Amino acid sequence: MKRFKNILLVYECDESTLVRAAALAKDNSAKLTILYPIKVHPGGMRSVTIGSKQVDIRKLVVGECQSQLDLVAATVQNMGVRPASKVLIGDPTLEVVRDVIEQERDLVIMTAEGVGGARSRLFGSTSRHLMRKCPVPLFVMKPSRRRHFHRILAAVDPEVTGEARDTLNTLILELGLSMSAREDAEFHVAHAWAMYGETMLRGTGEMHKDDIDRLVRQEAVRRRKLVQSLLTRHMATRCEVHLPKGEAGEVIPRLAARLGIDLLVMGTVCRTGIPGFIIGNTAEQVLDAVECSVLVVKPAGFVSPVTGLISN
Repeated sequence: MKRFKNILLVYECDESTLVRAAALAKDNSAKLTILYPIKVHPGGMRSVTIGSKQVDIRKLVVGECQSQLDLVAATVQNMGVRPASKVLIGDPTLEVVRDVIEQERDLVIMTAEGVGGARSRLFGSTSRHLMRKCPVPLFVMKPSRRRHFHRILAAVDPEVTGEARDTLNTLILELGLSMSAREDAEFHVAHAWAMYGETMLRGTGEMHKDDIDRLVRQEAVRRRKLVQSLLTRHMATRCEVHLPKGEAGEVIPRLAARLGIDLLVMGTVCRTGIPGFIIGNTAEQVLDAVECSVLVVKPAGFVSPVTGLISN
């Protein structure tokens, strides 16, 4: 399904991210812009005197970075896409979000800064800030030589209510289905759940274990029906459904690892729906633990908390 029309690629990125951004732009007949945000160092970028010559450090840095972008743009042109490119100096997160809002982008793509693994997180400072503050879907790719995704997992929560949450589930499924069709990948849907009060009931001894087990089974059936209803509404019938029991921050990463997931599609807005409170502890825990690329989305009507800073 063609849905993206104005894609922003954040440089520096690895080759697989560059190739995927170009392919998405080509498939969607979309505009592609490559943005190189340069962080300002504490000393600033001032002019210095070398001998009798005045050197403008800022101009020198921007020129060098633009030369790099020109080479990248030439590579993308060979893939059949004519990208625009620009260098911006400032806080990377603020500059990316500013560009997204002012230029009405509808997708941001970048390479994860970390390497992942037991001792290192995959997602670094810039990607995490953008996951919280970017108002459009953010596609953060794990550095890899692999050109295609084989397994895609969409994490949904049909239990929550409200129009914003429903649009979030819709967008998660829509993007997950679209990506799986494009990649000819397996599509998996997961809903992490737990029965409210189960731990307390088992600890009090006031109910027999068999009765508690029966209530848990009933809750599992209810949750599966909620997921199936959600999938039916969105005609997502060709997928494998998983209902891992436990806290999402723990069971979703384990499920993704067990299934060998290449891309996780998830929302980052917490349950409270309080404006500006845009990423919950559960989402943070998932992002801390997953070792795959992620596509994170916000519900309809989301307003970035940095909008006020941009307008000033």
